[in-house]
Amino acid sequence: MKIKMPHIPAAIIPVVRHLIQTAFFTFSIWTGWQFFEFFIWASGRSTHYTPRPPAVEAFLPISALVGLKQLILTGTFDPVHPAGLTILMAVMTMSFLFRKGFCGWICPIGAFSNLVEKLSRRTGLLLRLPAWVDIPMLGLKYLLLGFFFYFIFWKMDPEQAAAFISSPYNMAADAEMLQFFLSPSGVSMAVILALVIISFFLRNFWCRYLCPYGALLGILAIIGPVQIRRNENHCTGCLRCEKACPSSIRITSKKTVRTAECIGCMECVARCPEKNCLIPGLPLGKNAPVFLIPLGCLAVLFLFWAAARAFGHWDTVISPEVFRQVYQLRHLAPI
Repeated sequence: MKIKMPHIPAAIIPVVRHLIQTAFFTFSIWTGWQFFEFFIWASGRSTHYTPRPPAVEAFLPISALVGLKQLILTGTFDPVHPAGLTILMAVMTMSFLFRKGFCGWICPIGAFSNLVEKLSRRTGLLLRLPAWVDIPMLGLKYLLLGFFFYFIFWKMDPEQAAAFISSPYNMAADAEMLQFFLSPSGVSMAVILALVIISFFLRNFWCRYLCPYGALLGILAIIGPVQIRRNENHCTGCLRCEKACPSSIRITSKKTVRTAECIGCMECVARCPEKNCLIPGLPLGKNAPVFLIPLGCLAVLFLFWAAARAFGHWDTVISPEVFRQVYQLRHLAPI
């Protein structure tokens, strides 16, 4: 017996997206706080022990890339930051299958960028760069991605990758990251402040122009099976889709939105006033449910997490006492 899926109106997409982004943003804040408590214990500033949350490794993409190289070349799963490698593989998989859904529905930095965009939209500060400026700037994140891939996948041999993974620097990478935010230099503060200010004028500035993680996911999304299709016969050229698109894609000039910049947020589908004009599509001309992308992304993420837990690739093999020794060896301590 064929089961018919219930019809869910596309108009509620922005509300659902906001709820999912808020949930993951809140989880990221909670993870950061848990890690901070572990950090102050490990650095000898507290006697209260809080377990180190494995999810903090989601913020260690370089370590995860090195771990991915080692896994491909040797079949060895990173024992130091296994959750980071698991999350990287999950995000890459969901980006191939369901666009850059991680960027559009899950990423906490993307959620913050969307909040800034909404504030800017209300105040009328948002600008749209001309194509001759915008297109070259889109290449910046690919240059950064190429830089990391050159040194990790081209220059680093298997022995160097293994040495990096087991090094004190990599073991303390999570604490180094936290220390950066606890006591940033003047230059770091200036750069962060500049990025935030620019984001009020140029929509999603970091995500759109500078994020190498997003560049990698965009490359995978281009060849993926899910694309947004535009029915020219139904399109009235109202441009509501383009105004809503966080990536500033010129949707009305395309039959299929096959671009690395599409984050699969479905905002264009939600804003389109014409029925069956913008539709998420599958190969062979098949249409997909409007919530395929977020549900698919969540399913991939939780499946990878469950598999990692089942096969022992979620929790690090490094004991809390070793973390404490490494942190103190590298003179890491909160202010």
